[in-house]
Parts: sequence; C-alpha cells; structure tokens
Amino acid sequence: MEIKTKRLMIKQAAVSDADGIAGFVTDREYIKMMVFFPKDSYEETVGFLDAAVRESQKERPDYYEFVVMFGDEYAGIVSMYFDGNYDRGELGWLIRKEYRGRGFALEAAEGLIELFRREMGLKRFIAECDSENEASRRVIKKLGMSFVEVHGGRKNRNCDDERFEELYEIIFG
Repeated sequence: MEIKTKRLMIKQAAVSDADGIAGFVTDREYIKMMVFFPKDSYEETVGFLDAAVRESQKERPDYYEFVVMFGDEYAGIVSMYFDGNYDRGELGWLIRKEYRGRGFALEAAEGLIELFRREMGLKRFIAECDSENEASRRVIKKLGMSFVEVHGGRKNRNCDDERFEELYEIIFG
C-alpha cells in the first residue's frame, strides 16, 4: 500500500526502514508525549518494524504502520489502528522535528483517511493525544475532528506519570 500526496510518499513500513527512522524514534526528549515511543534502541526499532510487517500480512490486520517520505528523506511515521469490528480507524503520527510545522502530519493523516475510506469503506476515524500535546491537537482540529472526551489513565512510554488523554473523532456520511 502506498499513498502519494502533494508532497509526500507514504508507504507501508518495512524492516529496511530502520536506519531511516531509528534516529528520531529513539529520542526520549523529542517524543515525550507518545504511548508507544520512544524505542529504547535500534534493535527495538527493528523489532517494532518486523512486528508491523507481520501484522500487515494477516488477513485482517489490527494495524498498519507507514513511513512518511519527503523526497528521499524520512519525514516521519503514521499509523492506522482498527477496533475489532473494523468500524473505525485510529490515526497516529510522529513527524521528525526537522519537518514539524510544515503540515506533513496533516497531509499524511488526510492520505490515510482517504485510503481507508476508499479501500475499507471506513466512515469513522478517531485520534487520541496527550492533553498537553498542543501540536497534535492542532492537526486533529485541522482534520475536522470533534472533541469527544478527556480521560485519565494514559501512560506515556517516556514517563511514569499517569496522564490525561483527549479523544477526537470524525464521521463521514
């Protein structure tokens, strides 16, 4: 699966992408508000990618991971997770700090929404973010998502504190 947007190529992640993403998915300070990141080592990054490849080969994958390419550069990663009934997709993104503020997260998320609306007929998409993650909240709002709720219990990988998480959704008719 590949998605070509105005500026980006979004392709399914492969183990061979480890060199391109390890530098930013292992940066603990950079990704302090993420649940599944940072990865603790290059080897853990390879394991993450290997698991994503194996998941994508299932008849009904629970998720897909994609790399976001800007020309020959790795600009980030995006994901789509599904609930058990495949009636909604959950978006996630992580953009390298050198590429933040340029609309890449929005462009990549819009590409995933379009792909999964077309390929799977999904009509409902959600996104969750740490309640202090203003950058992700801006992307979510630009996607046209509406606030649903805030709840506790979020555990970011980079800290031991329990955090608050905001849930947003968009439903297409």
